[in-house]
Amino acid sequence: MHRARLRSFGPWLAGGLLALGIAVFAVRFLHEGAYAMPRGGNVAGGLGALLLGGVLVWPAAPRGLGWLALAASPVVLFLGLYAVMSELEEVVSLYATDSAGQPAELRLWIVDREDGEWVGMSRSKAVEHSLDGARLELLRSGETRCVVPALHEDRPTVIAIHALKVEKYAVARGAAAIGLYPRVARETAVSLRLDPCPAG
Repeated sequence: MHRARLRSFGPWLAGGLLALGIAVFAVRFLHEGAYAMPRGGNVAGGLGALLLGGVLVWPAAPRGLGWLALAASPVVLFLGLYAVMSELEEVVSLYATDSAGQPAELRLWIVDREDGEWVGMSRSKAVEHSLDGARLELLRSGETRCVVPALHEDRPTVIAIHALKVEKYAVARGAAAIGLYPRVARETAVSLRLDPCPAG
């Protein structure tokens, strides 16, 4: 009975996983400018979905492997869906260097306020990439330009910028509704205003 259930349910799940895996990579073509490869949990979700989908459509797959793929699918589905949803709306790339001096591309949600463009992240991430006061390249709407991030840690600013992100991004609101994204900025969060680089 269990094997028959796997055979009937498996193809539907396999098709969904394969489509999700492709979408993790393809969704980035929605954005103007350079194509950014997914990283970290996003790439794990995309490749994991392709791998599990492949196992489930493999006719000669051992039964135990099929059940293992089913057991792992909720985690992979979550990672893949988040990877796709987080790229459906505006995402910018901030090109920096990490603590080891290696190039790093930070994919970030961005909001506009009367005093400029703002992004938010954990303080540790901002420090690791030495963002405060650095001259960096920002890719937004297909155009790359020089910016100088100014780090702000005061709670009123951090809370206000985070609230603007939740207001702008549907996936942030949806994730907040089910407890996967904070409605209010965490204590460890900071905001960075992306000022234009000074002339010369």
